[in-house]
Amino acid sequence: MRLAGPLRIVALVVSVGLTWIVVSILLGGPGSGFPRIQQLFTSPESSVTAAPRARKYKCGLPQPCPEEHLAFRVVSGAANVIGPKICLEDKMLMSSVKDNVGRGLNIALVNGPLPPDTGVSGELIEARAFDMWAGDVNDLLKFIRPLHEGTLVFVASYDDPAT
Repeated sequence: MRLAGPLRIVALVVSVGLTWIVVSILLGGPGSGFPRIQQLFTSPESSVTAAPRARKYKCGLPQPCPEEHLAFRVVSGAANVIGPKICLEDKMLMSSVKDNVGRGLNIALVNGPLPPDTGVSGELIEARAFDMWAGDVNDLLKFIRPLHEGTLVFVASYDDPAT
């Protein structure tokens, strides 16, 4: 008995069925009638427009900060691949793009409150990176000790911040 003929028919039916399933998954959900193909043949006026993008505020925050407050965002790095970012009032203080970040602790010092009832200046004093794995912790202590009251300290880690 020859099985070649019936096996070819079964293989053809299975391959057509699998192709149909893959195409229906790629081109649309169940019962949708291939919406992506339908979009090719419909006019742009009749298609539904996408919702407008959400508005971004200072430093990419999802909502605005109240008056007399500083908008800031601190994002630590991801392993040793993506560097940290420190943003203050829509001004990037530290980032890989500015090339002022390094392995360990990345610290940005910002001028804090001015005389009473005048708000906060938010001006960058200094930004440095301290390698806590191969570096010397005394460098970090020398950097931190002379801080005065009211100085804002932003810290983001990158790679390994531990000693």
